[in-house]
Amino acid sequence: MKEFISVSPLKVLDKSSRKGLGPGNLGVLIARAGAGKTACLIHIAFDNIFQQKKLVHVSLEESPDKIMSYYNVMYSDLLKSLNVADDHEHRTCIDKERMILAYLNRSFEIDRLRASLRNLKNELAFIPNALIVDGLDFENAEKTIFEDFKEIAEELEAEIWFSALSHRHITDVNERGIPYPCHKLDDLFSIMMQLLPESSGVFLKLLKDHDNPILDGISVKLDPATFLALS
Repeated sequence: MKEFISVSPLKVLDKSSRKGLGPGNLGVLIARAGAGKTACLIHIAFDNIFQQKKLVHVSLEESPDKIMSYYNVMYSDLLKSLNVADDHEHRTCIDKERMILAYLNRSFEIDRLRASLRNLKNELAFIPNALIVDGLDFENAEKTIFEDFKEIAEELEAEIWFSALSHRHITDVNERGIPYPCHKLDDLFSIMMQLLPESSGVFLKLLKDHDNPILDGISVKLDPATFLALS
């Protein structure tokens, strides 16, 4: 769906050095509760799927049925925004190129994920180009878990995107401008973005661009209802 490129939140990366995250790298979207993290992650998923890349969506908070319903709603919003008719081919592509793994009730372990990814490869010949990890507790997670994810990304030659929950009352920021709860982890992440609701709208701001300096003001304005990029 070439039209999606014009409204994808990842338009913000058009202004980055490598125009994207890239295989073997970790990326994170930082935002407060209710700001639209999951919606933006699903748009990142669409960005991969519509390029015919295989994707695994890992949820630590919602059931597979709930995640699928999110995808269906976001896809319907996308069609309305682009003013195009429903397309059976693209719906089939979403179902074909995406797998959902859910680890509820604090059941997530990195070894369980590795085993699930091995099963997808061995039983279904499904090797992802990208992973979405939604709901990981950045506040309490050890740094070693992100090092493990980095190993997985490199082993699969896949990119991995995370959501990180920030808080209005915690204002810690490191010397490179990376806010809590990612301020002690930015050495492991190649792309870091922040979702910022402001009086003039909702903005997706680029905080880190691989090893390149960030020019102030690199952001895209998003529709607060759909989280698609506004022109």
